[in-house]
Amino acid sequence: MEREAVNDLSVVASQLGRTPRGAFVVSVRCSYGFPQVIRVHPVVNGKPFPTLYWLTCPFLSKEIGHLEAAGWVKQLEARMSEQPNLRSAMHAAHQRICDQREQLLSSEEKVALVADGTLVGFDGRGIGGISDWNRLKCLHLHAAHALADDNAIGDIVLRKLPALECSNQKVICSAYE
Repeated sequence: MEREAVNDLSVVASQLGRTPRGAFVVSVRCSYGFPQVIRVHPVVNGKPFPTLYWLTCPFLSKEIGHLEAAGWVKQLEARMSEQPNLRSAMHAAHQRICDQREQLLSSEEKVALVADGTLVGFDGRGIGGISDWNRLKCLHLHAAHALADDNAIGDIVLRKLPALECSNQKVICSAYE
């Protein structure tokens, strides 16, 4: 049941506990109509912002936080080093992020970033701005990317969760309306 009158800016601000930085669009909504993932424009206040997909859903954030606390970042990094197909899939996901970021930049933004020397902040920076594509920075980033696009690590993370949204008995984001 999609909510017609959801004010995305106020809901996302409540989900994050702060006003979101920069322009964004909602990429994924839960079945209740609330944002789960936003895509942030790659330039915020004239500076490169390499994280395109941001997980805003408080339910998913909490559940993924439990996985991170249980050591899943290191476990999944080890799997990537042992499994060439997983590593290759993740390199492709990083490259897609780089390509998407490039497509979202206007020609004026590119000129401005070149002029102030900050365009290099995007060079080789994949998901979440990570430069070493064989490492993982944050499982939340990969889950957000998996929900919005395609990300093998994010898919593994999402399959480990008990659910992909809160129960209809306690819709967390309804308190943010």
